[in-house]
Amino acid sequence: MPLIITNFILFQVGWFACIWGARLDIAWLGPIIVLAILIFHLSMAINPLKEMQLIFLTLLVGGLWDSFMVISGWLVYDTGMFSNHFAPYWILSMWVLFATTFNVSLRWMKQRLILAALLGGTAGPLAYYAGSQLGAATMPDVLITSLVIALGWSLLMPLLMWLSNRFDGFHEPVSSDA
Repeated sequence: MPLIITNFILFQVGWFACIWGARLDIAWLGPIIVLAILIFHLSMAINPLKEMQLIFLTLLVGGLWDSFMVISGWLVYDTGMFSNHFAPYWILSMWVLFATTFNVSLRWMKQRLILAALLGGTAGPLAYYAGSQLGAATMPDVLITSLVIALGWSLLMPLLMWLSNRFDGFHEPVSSDA
């Protein structure tokens, strides 16, 4: 099976593991599955260090974003909380999982930053809404929260695609020695 398809499928498996783990009050399940996916992902990378840098930066950006959403009260989580000021650990693991797609199944979007903004502004709120409908989170005001997520993700996706161009562990750099 091509790596792009494997990456896409593993992302879906990890996403559902995180959501269902939170829903069923076994929030640790998702991060364990994400760890296994991460190990596989890094084993496939040409430059695992660059991938780890991208994953760390994505975790930092995503963790700050989702912690902002928690502090603001736009998203409420019942499981996996370190404190009332941070996103739950299973959400943080979803950011790690998401980062594994940038240089593989989402590679096609890396040079299309406007499309990344449009996709982020659309798919971001839909993913959070789906998670809330599956019982992993609560959106006290669905409309306002969705609009905030749309705005945030329309900025986050181009940023993350830009970072993935700088930290690409799946692409051989072109040598200037010729």
